[in-house]
Amino acid sequence: MPRNIQPLRAGKYKTNLSGELEYRSFVPSPLPPDPPIELSGDIVGLLVEANRQLARLETIASRIPSVNLFISMYVRKEALMSSQIEGTQATLEDILDPFIDHNANRNVAEVINYVEATEFAIERLRRLPLSARLIRETHAVLMRGVRGQEKNPGEFRRSQNWIGGAGSALNNARYIPPTPEDMTDAMSDLEKYINSDSNLDVLIRAALIHYQFETIHPFLDGNGRIGRLLVTLFLLERNVLSTPALYISYFLKKNRIEYYDRMSEVRDKGDFEQWVTFFLQAILESAADASATIDRLDSLHEKNAALVENLGRGAKTSVKLFAYLEENPIIEIQKTAAALNVTYATVSKAVKRLCEAGILAQMSGNRRNRVFAYESYLAILKEGTN
Repeated sequence: MPRNIQPLRAGKYKTNLSGELEYRSFVPSPLPPDPPIELSGDIVGLLVEANRQLARLETIASRIPSVNLFISMYVRKEALMSSQIEGTQATLEDILDPFIDHNANRNVAEVINYVEATEFAIERLRRLPLSARLIRETHAVLMRGVRGQEKNPGEFRRSQNWIGGAGSALNNARYIPPTPEDMTDAMSDLEKYINSDSNLDVLIRAALIHYQFETIHPFLDGNGRIGRLLVTLFLLERNVLSTPALYISYFLKKNRIEYYDRMSEVRDKGDFEQWVTFFLQAILESAADASATIDRLDSLHEKNAALVENLGRGAKTSVKLFAYLEENPIIEIQKTAAALNVTYATVSKAVKRLCEAGILAQMSGNRRNRVFAYESYLAILKEGTN
């Protein structure tokens, strides 16, 4: 067994109750790990490359005028994929549906809540430190009006939870987090660690914080989504990111089984190093993918913006419509006319011009409720979401 890998390093199992009701819950050790993280050559190499990719992402994001439009779509993509990890059945088209007010089902509502929770948390971070209070408030937004809303939204649990397949119980759960009393102590310790100074690189600290939060599992529902959002919030607070342009759920969704197995490996063997290695790979690949995606979206924007400006008659409305499309890549004419404060006929003509230019394509509907999509834009954003 390598020098720093010790079964009790991450914590210990505790026996609760007795007889037929007996079960063993996990009690995590406070962060940072003791002995400290062993910075092997592999970890240092990944750390350097992950930081380089994040710096490149920040540079790209700072030089593109339309980056805020792309970021708003990234938040939706991260929300979708983080929710899909938890079993939510929804697509990018579902959450961009212009008739979402009428068509939203339970799955779509969960993704919309994640978007709202992300925006809420980032705004709240301007006035509050990354704290238990901010985490609870964000959880309340996440769980508002969706399944799990009966499980104390915005409050840490007051009962025992467990992780396992459908129909599992305490006696056959795959993992049993800390009891409510131990959870309260563990969250207090985690909050102190999040807001402490450390010589460890921010990305390694983000890896440890995400693992610890998932291990503590302080809510009755929504822990995975809040835990992944916590990574973004920590990197924003530590000024590693200036925008939520990183969507690590793409990598974690692709490697879902390994994601869970590696966290279990920490609890079972105290091997934080293998988890940090996996997490840094997730950051590295996610940052590289985000940079490439922003470049592609920007190139598409420049190409089509030039096309739209040269459409001749009606170009002014076409330019307004094109700007609207980058925030709403699936549109319906009547709602678009209201949003742009122009007539139905004016928007209809502009839509026709953009269809003829190959920018828009009709998705569905009859003459009065046709739905159109900015397909080339959507194709870039949809990668990895199906």
